[in-house]
Amino acid sequence: MPTSMPDIANQSSAQTEGILDWVGMSEIEIPLMITAKGEPERPVSAKVEAFVNLMQATAKGIHMSRLYLLLDQLSTQGSLTKSSLLELLDNFISSHEELSDKAFVKFNFDYHMRRKSLISGKQGWKAYPIEIKGYFVEGEATIEMKVDVPYSSTCPCSAALARQLIQKSFNTKFAEQEFVSQQEVHKWLGTTEGIVATPHSQRSIAEIRVKLTTEVEEFPIGDLVDLIEQALQTPVQAAVKREDEQEFARLNGQNLMFCEDAGRRLKHALNLIPGYSDFWIRVNHYESLHAHDAVSVSTKGVENGYKAY
Repeated sequence: MPTSMPDIANQSSAQTEGILDWVGMSEIEIPLMITAKGEPERPVSAKVEAFVNLMQATAKGIHMSRLYLLLDQLSTQGSLTKSSLLELLDNFISSHEELSDKAFVKFNFDYHMRRKSLISGKQGWKAYPIEIKGYFVEGEATIEMKVDVPYSSTCPCSAALARQLIQKSFNTKFAEQEFVSQQEVHKWLGTTEGIVATPHSQRSIAEIRVKLTTEVEEFPIGDLVDLIEQALQTPVQAAVKREDEQEFARLNGQNLMFCEDAGRRLKHALNLIPGYSDFWIRVNHYESLHAHDAVSVSTKGVENGYKAY
């Protein structure tokens, strides 16, 4: 075995000198234990990005293996919490003394939650894509969290047009009758002739990113999911029986939404939460009428905060 091995990182380079904003790795695959507010610790399969800046202009590069080994240590010996994330950022920088003074890490994983059906009480799993991001820049640590929540959106315009067609069908059916009994109308409404048209709806996604205040001690994954689903009222379901499907149809009919309506509902709900110093909302309605999507984007609107673009 050789007594020494070449270290290219410590050798001079003919490359032009210069600092780099971020250097590191992406698509790192690791298992993690994640601890969130109100939930037991659980395993997830995460993909991670890890970076530090290179502020030493004459240095060949950073020590990528040190970033990886710190992530591996978190994976095998700890769990992902707000405090461990802050410690990880600090270790990224301390392991690159004189090379780096900034650090960034991002975790992406699916977080499974038990969700109860609307009426029957049946339960099932729903997987929510989660992104947790931390960065240390200019002496300040910031932690952000993002979640994607699927829901159903029913078009208010098509609902109005469907009602008009139902009224027209009613007039046609009973035009020659001077008196129409309640029983006769009730029976007619239960036929396809009675409900001659239905509004179009589509599966939609609310993408929500929040910046956590220092007062927030645990990742509020469940709180954020609950807030989004309660604001929209029509989250997609897991286990359903017929009574749940009927209630879902009712909720869709009572919560008609353009993408603008959904965006405003979410903005109002998020503005009430003091633990989110900033937020970014993107509502995606994957249209069933059109080949394109309907989208709204909004932010909290704080100075130097998230931008809509």
